[in-house]
Amino acid sequence: MSTQNSLVLLNRVFSLKDGFPFVLVVDSLLQSSYHLIQEFVHNCNNDIVYLSFETVNKPSYATHFIDCMDVTAGEIVKQVKQLSTTKPESSPLLTRKTLIIVDSLNYVGLEDLTTFVSSLISPTSIVLGVFHGDFKSSSTKNPNFPSHMTLLTYIASSILDVEPYHTSEIDEEEIDMEISRLKTPIIKALHSSMFKITLTNRRKSGRALTSRFIINSVNHTYEAFKETEAKISAEDESLLKDLTTFNLTTNTKQKLAKDQVDLPFMQAQEELGSYSGAIIYEFEKDDDYDEEDPYEDPF
Repeated sequence: MSTQNSLVLLNRVFSLKDGFPFVLVVDSLLQSSYHLIQEFVHNCNNDIVYLSFETVNKPSYATHFIDCMDVTAGEIVKQVKQLSTTKPESSPLLTRKTLIIVDSLNYVGLEDLTTFVSSLISPTSIVLGVFHGDFKSSSTKNPNFPSHMTLLTYIASSILDVEPYHTSEIDEEEIDMEISRLKTPIIKALHSSMFKITLTNRRKSGRALTSRFIINSVNHTYEAFKETEAKISAEDESLLKDLTTFNLTTNTKQKLAKDQVDLPFMQAQEELGSYSGAIIYEFEKDDDYDEEDPYEDPF
């Protein structure tokens, strides 16, 4: 996919166009989904129902806020459905397409996960679910049952993996050590307003398209991210030293001699190119040619 087309697709995902019924956001302890959610809110003109498993206070952009702690998945779905069937004075009927944000799908049990997400999806609603990739899934009685991540990535129409932008400033071993000690690492490069995402979008045909972007949530600009490939130049031949007992490098004199070697196929093209592809056989001094034998004529 070209850069221009991938940017158009990203904008359409943020604006919830082209029918994306379930958008999955995978974040981590290095980069949360907070700034990415703000991009959806910035591009959204719909009503927003916020399902909270971790958020204490109602976000300012949320039209409706439902506290999901200590509530079963079925009860949560029932409360969301009631919003579209009731019309109190303080809560107008949700007639437009509704964005349902789930701040953490990690709290939904494996057995209820697919039913929970599919029940929230409707012709008038879109589900934006966050999953913390660093957290382990809850156990299930069936050892062959797929994990949270496997189920969610299978049913999601679009997947957004979030990661920090300044990865060079991050020591993952140090961060893992801090987390194992129940300490929250404070690093400037973490949870920045500028971050990288990997967008995986599935078409109706089943084909998956993957693109990477750099997101600046301050001025709401996006650009394609291209990784630079490391190339070994002639000056980097020192990297080949001491790898084996053989000499893998070449000096200047050897390079010059190599460039001056006349390759046989190049010489043949110069001498025989005027024959228009005909098979040409040139006799050598040791060839035994009998003019009386009709089968000896190579032509």
